[in-house]
Amino acid sequence: MSDYDWRRRFRGEDSRVPNESHPSPEEVHIEQLEVFTVIGVLEHERKGLQRLTVSISFRPNERAQDLADNIEKAVNYSAVAEETKRFAREQAVNLIETLADRLAAHLLKTFPIQKVTIEVRKFALPDAKYVSATVTRSACIS
Repeated sequence: MSDYDWRRRFRGEDSRVPNESHPSPEEVHIEQLEVFTVIGVLEHERKGLQRLTVSISFRPNERAQDLADNIEKAVNYSAVAEETKRFAREQAVNLIETLADRLAAHLLKTFPIQKVTIEVRKFALPDAKYVSATVTRSACIS
């Protein structure tokens, strides 16, 4: 490791090195969860439920080392997935950005997590694999 790299790590600039300002560096990730919702600007898009995928990364309030391998202390990712599907099903929005933002706020209020990143993918363009919007939100700490 070069002297420059060592100095960066010492100052906390290397994200691979845990930093005391981030008490819980562990994250849980749910990749491409299938959800159905009413979404879109165009009339034909809003006639029924559309299939989207949602990827969620969240940082629980509890550190992994404090969980003692006890599900009661952990954020149950299955519950997060089910709540995400339920929430999406109850929405009717124009934009994937809006859905991502509302979902992030909802998960922060519903579960003991300090930070969440949501990526919503929509399969709307015939010549593209998908279109996505990503938001990251943190809980307000009082």
